[in-house]
Amino acid sequence: MKYLYLVGFLLVAAGLTGIEKADGRGACGFSNPNMEALKLRPCASAAEREDAEVSESCCSAVEKLLRKPSCLCAAVQSSIARNSGVNPSIAITIPKRCAIADRPIGYKCGDYTLP
Repeated sequence: MKYLYLVGFLLVAAGLTGIEKADGRGACGFSNPNMEALKLRPCASAAEREDAEVSESCCSAVEKLLRKPSCLCAAVQSSIARNSGVNPSIAITIPKRCAIADRPIGYKCGDYTLP
């Protein structure tokens, strides 16, 4: 019986920490999407308003995260991003607004698609 409780606890804990694979790696490898979202601070206004200017530092941060599109998606939709006022449907347009040539056009990011 104790074994069942332990297994149940571990399953709940894994779900709460965002672990998506058996080896502990998720959308951002071993990094938490909330921590990756913090790297997108220069994009705050650009992720809230589509008419906001996108800074060079924002484009640089997005380009680094875009090396793994699933991580950018997870960061944009993380609790830190949501609580900071990020609008995922606007944030997902930043790679195009930065004119990142090798962005994965058409990549599904939850309910959103990279333009």
